[in-house]
Amino acid sequence: MTRAPRERGAARAPVPVLPEPLRVLYESDDYLAVDKPEGVLSVSQPGGEAGLPDLLRDRFPRRLFSVHRLDRGASGVIVLARTAAAHRHLNGEFDRREVRKTYLALVDGAPASNRGRINAPLREFGSGRMGVDPRRGKPSTTEWKVAERFDGATLLRVSPETGRRHQVRAHLYHLGHPILGDLGYGDRDRQSRHPRLMLHALAIEFRLPSGETVAVEAPPPPSFEAVLAAFRAGKKGPKEKESGQRSARRESP
Repeated sequence: MTRAPRERGAARAPVPVLPEPLRVLYESDDYLAVDKPEGVLSVSQPGGEAGLPDLLRDRFPRRLFSVHRLDRGASGVIVLARTAAAHRHLNGEFDRREVRKTYLALVDGAPASNRGRINAPLREFGSGRMGVDPRRGKPSTTEWKVAERFDGATLLRVSPETGRRHQVRAHLYHLGHPILGDLGYGDRDRQSRHPRLMLHALAIEFRLPSGETVAVEAPPPPSFEAVLAAFRAGKKGPKEKESGQRSARRESP
């Protein structure tokens, strides 16, 4: 989840028709939290495709300010500010790393441990991809832990402490376990076998200008759950070492 650039008089793009109305998860005088479907842009492109603020225009006609974004292929909770003051407030929380974010990521392979912390500086390369660069990269930190193991894949709960572009995707690829369905990171032929980018913004926690803490959660959509269900139904996890536990298991949060 990365910070969005400030919008200044961008031209309005044509608004596509979605199969279902966007789900508003939280609403106050200062903020909206919305469940973004995969395939939808977080921020509209000038003269191009519409983003979340445009898709919400009929229900919320006053200007909405984008503070952070999710990649097009990702789904889940995203917060929009309803006033310039609220926008500045939440920008400050992101700058101070006070916003807590949790993702679900289904990755290729089986991490050797059940949790870890990735400290690897990231920078953007000419291709638009992010990559680890110890000399020229910006400090980037991501924590992860196993939520469920399958045969050939692992569901992780991921918490990025910084908000670099493609941070979760690039860090997990650097770890050796790219997110399934990610055509930008990992073997493209292998990744194209999956119907979507298996990255979902599960939860976000931030403070209102009043000081009240708000925690918002977006359950994974059917497209995400269907992939998990296929792994659960059709594949057995790695054998446990004489533990007697189920092979595909849920780790405690």
